[in-house]
Amino acid sequence: MSYQPPFQLTHTMTRKVANIGELIGIWKAVNQHQLVVELQRSNRIKTIHASLAVEQNALTLEQVTAVIEGKTVLGLPKEIQEVRNAFRAYETLDQWSPYKLDDMLAAHAVLMFGLVDDAGHWRSTGAGIYRGDRLVHMAPPQSQVPRLMADLFDWLKNSDAHPLIASAAFHYEFEFIHPFSDGNGRIGRLWQTLLLSHWQPMLAYLPVETVIKHRQQDYYQLLTESDQKSDCSAFIEFLLQAIEDSLLEAISIQPDVVLEKTRVETQVKTPEQILLLLQQNPHMTLSEMAVVIGKSVSTVERAVAKLKKQNRLAYHGPKKGGYWMCQ
Repeated sequence: MSYQPPFQLTHTMTRKVANIGELIGIWKAVNQHQLVVELQRSNRIKTIHASLAVEQNALTLEQVTAVIEGKTVLGLPKEIQEVRNAFRAYETLDQWSPYKLDDMLAAHAVLMFGLVDDAGHWRSTGAGIYRGDRLVHMAPPQSQVPRLMADLFDWLKNSDAHPLIASAAFHYEFEFIHPFSDGNGRIGRLWQTLLLSHWQPMLAYLPVETVIKHRQQDYYQLLTESDQKSDCSAFIEFLLQAIEDSLLEAISIQPDVVLEKTRVETQVKTPEQILLLLQQNPHMTLSEMAVVIGKSVSTVERAVAKLKKQNRLAYHGPKKGGYWMCQ
């Protein structure tokens, strides 16, 4: 395999991969390994709104929700069509393989239906990316697109890089090639979600795009700097940070939807919630437990002290890097 995206594995990447792995464990524990339907839908709508907002779609989150629910919305027909297409594409996600070029072309046909004449086909002209009047990236010639995309997918199928890193590297290289006449940003983010969902299915419903939208100047700046340096390591680190922050946010809002339901139905008290979490992830910190169960750190500290006194919980190893053991 001769082709390799331009990045170097860094300590920051490995640390963030480890952090993300731990946060996924916490998110699974909170959701008992499956996101409730209400959260799936809410997160998907947030994803669609944010991904389109990055591309200058002006519809609000409430308007996007209304379009998806089939309600009449006052807005530009093009922007309404973009929402319908994006919802259809994300709902079709599990039918596509992230390693098949034909599936990417099919996804583009869905995402850009009624918006461009060449939906589902590689671009047939040159492409430049502008920020205002300034050219920031000249994409490879259209004649090279089929070969470059075939090389990229071949690398993706055979790479031994961690899925988190591989998906981010793919995202950068895809945007560099810019294989479509329009919709490249949307497809790039959609495809990274598809790649991540094949590694951890719950990530199909993680609205990473919301974080990217809030940091879109950094997103575009790092794409440009990666081009200039011929090294996308910093861009990969940015996307890993976005995933990590999105997981933290997803965990922090869970108590209102999931744990409150648990409290009402089973009257699970704070000590029992802590034991349940630590059985799933014995490396959690007190502050992480507090976020997940929706309590203050002081409340968690008191509950942990009570569990220790009852010999139901013990901490082993150094303060940083140790682990909890439920008795």
